[in-house]
Amino acid sequence: MSAAPAAPLLTVEDLHVWIEGSHILQGVSFTVADHGVTSILGRNGVGKTTTVKAVLGLVPRSGRVVFAGRDITGDPTHAITSRGIGYVPEDRGVFSGLTVAENLRLAERRGQTPRYTLVHHLFPELAERAAQPAGTLSGGQQQMLAIGRVLLNENRLLIVDEPTKGLAPRVVAEVADAVARVAEEVPVLLVEQNLALVRRVAGRAVVVDAGRVVHTGPVLDLLDDAERTRELLGVAKTSAAPVQRQGGTS
Repeated sequence: MSAAPAAPLLTVEDLHVWIEGSHILQGVSFTVADHGVTSILGRNGVGKTTTVKAVLGLVPRSGRVVFAGRDITGDPTHAITSRGIGYVPEDRGVFSGLTVAENLRLAERRGQTPRYTLVHHLFPELAERAAQPAGTLSGGQQQMLAIGRVLLNENRLLIVDEPTKGLAPRVVAEVADAVARVAEEVPVLLVEQNLALVRRVAGRAVVVDAGRVVHTGPVLDLLDDAERTRELLGVAKTSAAPVQRQGGTS
């Protein structure tokens, strides 16, 4: 007899968000597994970032959010993050005038032993550039610093919002490799509009359009059905640079 599938780490049910009278999210539901990379995928302005902000309690919402078996719908943001959800915002938010080491120290959480060994193992450049002002790092290195600050603390899920935003195409592969390395240590919910990056690192995709989930399933489905990909994302299968296909349905 095969083992029963593991319970999702994160479950979002019927999420609605209204902002200034506009119905931004309209019944968004999805799950995130306790391993690998799940992506919220969609074009710019369809509600991807609003979705993760709603999960974190950063915007008023209705619906239900369950994390690690606990209903966190009514919890304030600080309580949600203290339960083990780390968030890397799309603007990265590094302090450019501080050094890499100072940026990391600011992220240390009282009562926890900071995981510098893990961060430096995943991102050795952060150790090599510890005394360098964060503002002088490349865009890719700043993204690694932003992720490293969250990894410094014990988190059971990492939400990474638009990590390739504003980065040169040549840096995207660098960021993809970084996300893949992180996912070996902690599950990742990746918010992206870059289909090539999602194809490269994610096992499962939740496609959002106009505030609704329009497709959920293995990323391989988007690889194998070009017509469906065009319908969901407005891009052709051949429009993205070829990347290695990832197995599994994380």
